Amino acid sequence: MANHSMKTGVSLALVCLCILSVMPVISNSRPAGFSALSFAFFLSVWQVVFAVPPFVLELWSGRRGIFSAGLTPRQTRRSIGVALATGAMFGLSTFLYVLGVEKAGAGNAAIAMQAYPMFAILWETLFLKRRKSPVELGFTALLMAALYYLATGGSLRLEGISAWFLVALGVPLLWSIAHVIIKEELGRMPISPIQVTFFRVVISTVFLAVALAVAEPSGFASGLDAGFQGFALLMGLVYYLELVVWFYAVRHIDVSLASSITTPWPAFTMILAVVVLGEQIAVHQVVAFTVVALSIYGLTLAGLRKSRRLAA
Repeated sequence: MANHSMKTGVSLALVCLCILSVMPVISNSRPAGFSALSFAFFLSVWQVVFAVPPFVLELWSGRRGIFSAGLTPRQTRRSIGVALATGAMFGLSTFLYVLGVEKAGAGNAAIAMQAYPMFAILWETLFLKRRKSPVELGFTALLMAALYYLATGGSLRLEGISAWFLVALGVPLLWSIAHVIIKEELGRMPISPIQVTFFRVVISTVFLAVALAVAEPSGFASGLDAGFQGFALLMGLVYYLELVVWFYAVRHIDVSLASSITTPWPAFTMILAVVVLGEQIAVHQVVAFTVVALSIYGLTLAGLRKSRRLAA
């Protein structure tokens, strides 16, 4: 039974690897002339469309999840606050994802998003007071050095840092903050992956709707273009599937193992970007990705070793 669960988790993580690889390419394949903010909003609308049926079906089947938690009024207010704050972060990260991929390039943005472990370690150290071993800190420093090398286009000169690469870095930054908050505040509640995903995409969509209304009211008219809407639908579908599949994957295997399996996705994104988008891949991108991947694997192994020592 345990072996079957392991196979299921690995298979789901491999599905996540495939989805993550194609997402930047889908985003940059949308028709020209449409803004990143309007695309982020409409793909989020489609995420809600895809999230509603599983959410309703789960409730209909009697699996009430968070609705059966019996929360006190104080816990309810706190949970709503956490949901609103993290939902806004995910909404902003969706916009930065689309903008970063567009401006920095699919390959560069994909590698930038691998900074997630670095930011997660930072927040855990600062706010949760979880001490990191010298090995973990060493691999984190190596990861930071590789990202700096990539951000400067391989020049290592501070003035050469790409502002759009920094925008792409904002995605894993926001993800890491939101995930740490969710894990600490909601991790012990009986909420299902379907419910987590539903609330996330609904709140994100509302956030992006307000942002679009304030910053770019004309962007709502983008939804009338069939070609644009087709790519928004496709992006919304694959993004929603990635969220759900990931939640179910980490139910069967450790997050560290699932993360290790998905680590190579920027390499596949770069290949697809060359074939589909005609992007050019530079030597410094390959070097940076190689160092980033090795750093992540090193962090994973160091984390597993620490867990075994604590459990012994």
